[in-house]
Amino acid sequence: MAQVRWTTSKTPVPYPAAVAEMEAEVEAIRAGRAAERVWLVEHPPVYTRGASADDAELLEPLRLPVHRTGRGGRFTYHGPGQRVGYVMLDLKAPGRRADLRWFVRALEGWLIDTLADFGVRGGRREGRIGVWVGRADGSEAKIGALGIRVRRWVTYHGVSLNVAPELAHFRGIVPCGLGGFAVTSLADLGVPATIPEVDARLRVHFERRFGATVDDTAPVRAAS
Repeated sequence: MAQVRWTTSKTPVPYPAAVAEMEAEVEAIRAGRAAERVWLVEHPPVYTRGASADDAELLEPLRLPVHRTGRGGRFTYHGPGQRVGYVMLDLKAPGRRADLRWFVRALEGWLIDTLADFGVRGGRREGRIGVWVGRADGSEAKIGALGIRVRRWVTYHGVSLNVAPELAHFRGIVPCGLGGFAVTSLADLGVPATIPEVDARLRVHFERRFGATVDDTAPVRAAS
């Protein structure tokens, strides 16, 4: 199996540019013109609307730009201080599994293992996709989200992990359609992690689950 290309954008990437880049990559991977890829980004503040979103879940439509996207899921927020990982894998390639349930659980496990390296116990919750943590008051809060799309078994979109974003922006939506639950971050939990520190652990745990990676220094086409 070819090594997965590992790209880290150093400056925020506009959300529409990221989607255009992923669309191009999916076609290249599917056609055998490019190796699989993980792309780590931050976005300027934006709400994204997944395929299952309801209008009523956008509570403050004028707060931030809203971008309709083809990924699964509902509304979410992306912005500085949140690490987004776009995962473009061919699930029919040798060493993969053409099984979406397996893939979702693998992505959740990837985030859970990364959080553990920072002393945070993340976990799954029945009926609630994503990664959750318990808080001192006994409540639960979401720290990691998933939203994926698959085209002919090539995946795109991916995960987000809240390192130190502006959590107030989540109040403008019902995050992932789950009212009544808070959103948290490593900073909110008192963990002073940096994005580069989180990136390093993400890479370690990605490789343990999905195989070796290689630094990808090619320019980002749609975001340039």
